[in-house]
Amino acid sequence: MDTKKNVLEKMSSQELEKYINPNSKFVPQAVQYAYEILLSRGRKFTDEESALIASRTADLGKKQEITIHPNHTKASNIMYLCGALGIAGFIWAYDPFNSGLSIFVGITTLVFIFGMGYFIGKGNEVAKYVLIVTFILGLFGFSSILKNLFVNPVLGIISIVQTILQIWVIILLVRIPKNSIS
Repeated sequence: MDTKKNVLEKMSSQELEKYINPNSKFVPQAVQYAYEILLSRGRKFTDEESALIASRTADLGKKQEITIHPNHTKASNIMYLCGALGIAGFIWAYDPFNSGLSIFVGITTLVFIFGMGYFIGKGNEVAKYVLIVTFILGLFGFSSILKNLFVNPVLGIISIVQTILQIWVIILLVRIPKNSIS
């Protein structure tokens, strides 16, 4: 809950005293603002009162740390590896990229793969479900991967390795406990 300092400045000193009361249930930011306003109005605080207020507002300057499960990091790195393999595949099969549409699709695919790696690395839970859905949709084109294996073996192997890596990513993400991000 965000507290506006200018709202507190309009309050009387007696009202602000309620904010700094040790038993008050106001958010730390409101307590800090009330303390600053009372100081500016000439209120003298004992060392004990100042220490108590400081302990209640100590977390204000700190960013809350987010702990990301190690599987998020592993899965993210594997997705980046899939993207690197995608780049290698594009370099290997540069001939099909002779139209603007094929170049656009190739770049969009790479952006998607690297974007998924980024969001997975940040612990984004939605990225897991997006990856699962797109993987299932991609399985409909698996026959073209097998066909490609006979036409262009290097590109076919790259595609199969990417598929295996993406299965690995999904397994890693599914094995993350529900409350792994604090």
